[in-house]
Amino acid sequence: MTKALISIDYTEDFVADSGKLTAGAPAQAISDAISKVTRLAFERGDYIFFTIDAHEENDCFHPESKLFPPHNLIGTSGRNLYGDLGTFYQEHGSDSRVFWMDKRHYSAFSGTDLDIRLRERRISTVILTGVLTDICVLHTAIDAYNLGYDIEIVKPAVASIWPENHQFALGHFKNTLGIGIFPFTALKHFINLNSKNVFSTLL
Repeated sequence: MTKALISIDYTEDFVADSGKLTAGAPAQAISDAISKVTRLAFERGDYIFFTIDAHEENDCFHPESKLFPPHNLIGTSGRNLYGDLGTFYQEHGSDSRVFWMDKRHYSAFSGTDLDIRLRERRISTVILTGVLTDICVLHTAIDAYNLGYDIEIVKPAVASIWPENHQFALGHFKNTLGIGIFPFTALKHFINLNSKNVFSTLL
């Protein structure tokens, strides 16, 4: 069964030390895991959706302007994918199974045609990766849940600025949304076996 991996906001502004709204070390620590999950999902035939914040400078009407400093501004290097994930996109961005979607709000579904594209391809399961666990990943998960998708999250491929918020979000995924949270051992098993069903069969 083909799935879709949704890669959320793993950009320079959210991850690099010089980022405008960086999660810093916790986000940098998942660089290898998020790259491996993405590459292996692509290799097994899954779709890859990069859903990336696209903000406008001095947009006083956007609610985030009152909450956070300007980040992921259109036309800036802050929107570039961080680390090897950027290399993956350079290599495969033109492939018919790889998509880039700009988003204005937390959820990858808000104001985008993500749901339509997933349904066109008969995708019923989404794998969420990226940052921040308690903001954009969480809001995407809630929308996916309300839209009826099965959801999988690989724990070492999500991160947040605040450890307590990260743990809250993981608990909410598992206990409120019923999402499978897969640890690093599942990732290693996936890498070793390249199983088509590893995310749904391993705990």
